[in-house]
Amino acid sequence: MTTVQETAAVRYGIWVFCPVLGAAAVWGLKLAAGWITTLEWFPFQGVFELITDIPEPWATTAAVALGAIAGGVLALMWAAEMMSVEVSHDRVTLRKDDKTFDFGRNEVESVFAEGKQLVLLSPSGAELARETSDLSKNRLAEAFRSQGYRWCDADPFANEFRMWVEHAPELPADVNALFTARRKAISKYENEEAAELAREIRKRGVYVKDQKKRQYYRCER
Repeated sequence: MTTVQETAAVRYGIWVFCPVLGAAAVWGLKLAAGWITTLEWFPFQGVFELITDIPEPWATTAAVALGAIAGGVLALMWAAEMMSVEVSHDRVTLRKDDKTFDFGRNEVESVFAEGKQLVLLSPSGAELARETSDLSKNRLAEAFRSQGYRWCDADPFANEFRMWVEHAPELPADVNALFTARRKAISKYENEEAAELAREIRKRGVYVKDQKKRQYYRCER
């Protein structure tokens, strides 16, 4: 079995790097608060004036604590986006956040990467999974090829995708409703919500991908 995942330095380092970076950033902003209050054009003057009124050492302590907490939240979001891929002759397993996607060897006919997305295709051309990660495309290709899977350099069904428009006549009403909800999630940068809605759309035999915040789809054959 071959496992592809982020390096240990990344998986564990984010829990140190992000809080330290957040603490440093907010502490720096606190140091600059006095200067910022002299810039009449700068927004949120009341906030920075309030910061300058907080006595030391409480101002520094609060700045560092808030920055570290914000950094911890960033690390949590980063960790949720990480994915590990386990490839064997018998199975392919994708793990992301608290979700596991498991497929038998006979279910997976071919695999490719499109941008940051790993896509698994069935023998009929159905998309089994389309998941985003920062994993190396070369490492993924090597892992699948070493276990005997067909790795494609591009999407063999790329020409079948068309741009989604409101109330697309080709699609059922419930699928159009999911596309509408997904468009709102994309506009609000709610990536996990958009991914979950894409999975719901996939269950209905429609496959979706994004290009410049536009949704494109193809239907199951």
